[in-house]
Amino acid sequence: MSNPILNIGIIGSGSWATAMIKMLGDNSLPKNIFWWVRKEEDAAYIKQYKHNPTYLSAVEVKVPENNILTQAKEVIAKSDIVVLNTPAAYLKDALRDVTAEDFKGKIVVSAIKGIVPGDNLIIGEYLQKAFQIPLENIGVVAGPCHAEEVSLEKLSYLTIASKSTENASLIASTLRTRYINTVESNDVIGIEYAAVLKNIYALAGGICHGLGFGDNFQALLISNAIREMENCVNAVDPNSSREINESAYLGDLLVTAYSQFSRNRTFGTMIGKGYTVQSAQLEMNMVAEGYYASACIQNIIQKYKLNLPICDAVYKILYQHHSAILVIRALSEKLT
Repeated sequence: MSNPILNIGIIGSGSWATAMIKMLGDNSLPKNIFWWVRKEEDAAYIKQYKHNPTYLSAVEVKVPENNILTQAKEVIAKSDIVVLNTPAAYLKDALRDVTAEDFKGKIVVSAIKGIVPGDNLIIGEYLQKAFQIPLENIGVVAGPCHAEEVSLEKLSYLTIASKSTENASLIASTLRTRYINTVESNDVIGIEYAAVLKNIYALAGGICHGLGFGDNFQALLISNAIREMENCVNAVDPNSSREINESAYLGDLLVTAYSQFSRNRTFGTMIGKGYTVQSAQLEMNMVAEGYYASACIQNIIQKYKLNLPICDAVYKILYQHHSAILVIRALSEKLT
């Protein structure tokens, strides 16, 4: 008996969205892929040349011309599974014409590692609030996995989380390739919060690197970060079966904190070297989710009365304009 043909839509056209287009294109399951590309000129370029002109331009786009669209509402209408893959700060704009009715009956997957500014909600919570999507119909894609290594077909790993084991298995099956291994989880909320936090910790690591701190201090910083992460996710969503040393938590933290491809580490390094936030953003021309998450997580800290000194230190540097070297020196006295 043949497998049913799935219709899968990707909302977003950055590096991670382009990497997921590659995964889907290299996956052997029968499917139709629909891709929302924000800019008309980028969509036209991709249709003609089969490459994203701005991100991962070496990746061949295996999406039919008629399936590359500039209206998110149209992509969602054509899809059974919708993967949201924009920066968290731009999600509302991407979905501005979309209603709860458009998402009805769809499996909606977040590949976004951030918090929606203003609402201070992780993506899964935002989808439930704004579009009344049941938690069972929401999935999360987590690492450890960088888009650049996917483009190079380096062996990589994804964790797919959903409260529905059937949906988790279905999503995982569409992303699995010879260079992508997938595992499944039911820890939707914990994995989303971990993905938010690891960007902040990677930014902290970058700041320390930019200031000239060495590998010894970085190791101390990240070992403290994983304990902070565990305290936070357990406070927000108590889950006795969660194992913080699994790849979706510790693994994703490590690759984001240390990889040359980590935009959060790069952003932090620039801040540590003396760049202003604005100049670092302009030079990178990419979104470092940790910057926005740093402000949003302060509301979570206050709500749950959490002690997260690394998160506090990053916030002081980025938003309160404290001296980076003085903040990190003070932080170093609290680390064990």
